[in-house]
Amino acid sequence: MDLRETARAAADTIAERLATPEDVRALHHRQGWWPQSLAHGAVGVALLHIERARTDQGPWQRAHDWLACAAAEPAVGGIDSHLYYGAPALAFALHAAADRPGRYAHALNTLDRHVTAATRDRLAGADARMDRGETPELAEFDAIRGLSGMGALLLHRDIHIDLFREILAYLVRLTEPVKHDGELLPGWWSHLAPSGAVSPDYPDGHANNGVAHGIGGPLAVLSLAACRGITVEGHTDAITRILAWLDQWQQDGPAGPWWPYWITREQLRSGRPGPGPSRPSWCYGTTGFARTQQLAALATDDRARQAMAEGALLQAMTDPSQLKATVDLSLCHGFAGLAHITELVAVEAITPGLTECLPRLLAPITDTNPSMLAASLLDPPGGGDIGLLEGATGTALALHAFQTGTPSVSGWDSCFLTN
Repeated sequence: MDLRETARAAADTIAERLATPEDVRALHHRQGWWPQSLAHGAVGVALLHIERARTDQGPWQRAHDWLACAAAEPAVGGIDSHLYYGAPALAFALHAAADRPGRYAHALNTLDRHVTAATRDRLAGADARMDRGETPELAEFDAIRGLSGMGALLLHRDIHIDLFREILAYLVRLTEPVKHDGELLPGWWSHLAPSGAVSPDYPDGHANNGVAHGIGGPLAVLSLAACRGITVEGHTDAITRILAWLDQWQQDGPAGPWWPYWITREQLRSGRPGPGPSRPSWCYGTTGFARTQQLAALATDDRARQAMAEGALLQAMTDPSQLKATVDLSLCHGFAGLAHITELVAVEAITPGLTECLPRLLAPITDTNPSMLAASLLDPPGGGDIGLLEGATGTALALHAFQTGTPSVSGWDSCFLTN
């Protein structure tokens, strides 16, 4: 059996274990049971069955059942909602399932009202915060909970472009430097710790670089928008400012370029980050940094940066020490994410060798018997996460993408701001 067939068998087996909400509800859930969660709940599982149905590899009924499970209770809106939870997450999944014009139109119109109201409230709050000269919470702008994620949703839906432009204008303003306590800081400098909470370990806050919770998310949205021809005043300047910051903190070692997860005030003053590189994940590592910089390079027609970003990824994906630091199979920070993003980068790459990395990246997943793989992801003691971000659904979708060898039909991976 060749590698693509092995990947298909593994994806099929996981999908069978996640066939119905009734079967899955009785499992142990490490993250709890959150039907409206794209990260850990039914919305994410629905995406797996949607993508399989749209590629004729699974029945539509499973997708409908999981969508019904996710929408069984009133959609969560307002301040508690974001791309990965509540009405925006449901809108993302329903749009992915809309394989013909008009499908789910009524439900999507209802959800869009929640999404636009929440987005406008967040934009108003962010503008007021910046007018007061205060630093942001990560959840204001990040990809998971913040306006970058909401922007990715609007771009994915291809609606409310005027509102999307307001998000872009906010992201431009977010990149403008600010002065605090006599020091010039990047506009996304947060008073919080990387956890998103106040911490004595981060008395002066930090500048977060990651794609999931840092400036990598805004860079991705600005770049994806520019690639689609949607720009606002100062758009290219904002991309340039973020890239200049990443260039300032780029470290070059035997395993190639890498970027610190975040910068503290002490590190800012000394010009020296902590040790690294750490695991090369989507959420914080070289994989995420490389893809967002490749997108920025494509948006600005910068072939030198494109080659650098792709070369950094190639070196990370062939470095035994960085791969050894990757210890799970998830999309967020595991081998599924490394393989899927490497495949995305390879499609648009001017650098050879990336596709050849895929067998090695997939080996920790595909070298296991499919039934044992599904059990390790879903059953105690090691398993128990059904979700897209860190669980079985994400691993299955990465396997599915590899075995089809084609871009996502449903656009499921656009919630990672990588596509």
